Amino acid sequence: MKIREIQQYLNAEILCNEQLADREIISACGSDLMSDVLAFVKEKTVLLTGLTNPHVVRTAEMLDVSLIVFVRGKYPMQEILDMAQERDIVICRTDLTLYEACGVLYSHGLRGGARGNGE
Repeated sequence: MKIREIQQYLNAEILCNEQLADREIISACGSDLMSDVLAFVKEKTVLLTGLTNPHVVRTAEMLDVSLIVFVRGKYPMQEILDMAQERDIVICRTDLTLYEACGVLYSHGLRGGARGNGE
């Protein structure tokens, strides 16, 4: 699934790196705990979160996450957008809750990956 499709499904606004919206995404992770994200995420993942601090971008960079979607209408600080811009990470925001956004993507065929326990 392309980033642009995710944007449309979530009725999301792209806040930075729109030129990268044709990148392919193969899995999703929804969490506000970056320790859980570290245990889960693989490359070409969308990270859905309500946490809007620089640690989210640093975690995404470490894991080669291509897209961060901030949920519940949250708008990140300019510092976060600048960090994502430098690291070629697309940032979006949606008014959906984390639960709703994950459900929408799941219903369109995007699945999660390993749960950290060998599954």
